[in-house]
Order: sequence, then C-alpha cells, then structure tokens
Amino acid sequence: MRSTGIVRKVDELGRVVMPAELRKKLQINEGDPMEVYIDGDKIILKKYQPNMECIVTGEVSQDNLVLQERKIILSAEGAEILMAEIEKVAKGGS
Repeated sequence: MRSTGIVRKVDELGRVVMPAELRKKLQINEGDPMEVYIDGDKIILKKYQPNMECIVTGEVSQDNLVLQERKIILSAEGAEILMAEIEKVAKGGS
C-alpha cells in the first residue's frame, strides 16, 4: 500500500471526501456503491462489484454472462458445459 499524501478530515456526519483525481483514476462515479473492509486498524474502501461467480465452474469474472435477471451467471466455459449437458438430455441421455 502506498501513500497518496492526501489527508482529509472526517466531518460531523462521519463522511470523508474522496479527491476527484483519485475517483477519476479509480473510475468511481457519483452514486457508485462502495464496499467497506476492515484490516486490523485500517479501513479499506473498494468500488463494489456484484458477485459474478459462474454457477457451473465457480469462475469469477466481469466478463461472465448474466441471464434471467441475475439468477444465472455463466462463464464461457460454464455455458459450454451447460449446453453440452442440455443437448445430452434433449437427445435422451441422462
């Protein structure tokens, strides 16, 4: 972890302003959800990424396919495996 040299005060509501140059560099926009972690005495903020875990392979990637209103998430490999199984069942296999 490296220091940016930027220091901000916590306001009366517990808020800290993230400098615009950091938000721009990290592609954090107004309204983006942030995830908060604690690591010992450190507070870590991370731009929230929804769980993109493939239901077949378990692979997590932002490139995974999202189907059925986020009920089904598939990697390319998971989609191939699932399609092969569907074809097998459709042909009368088990």
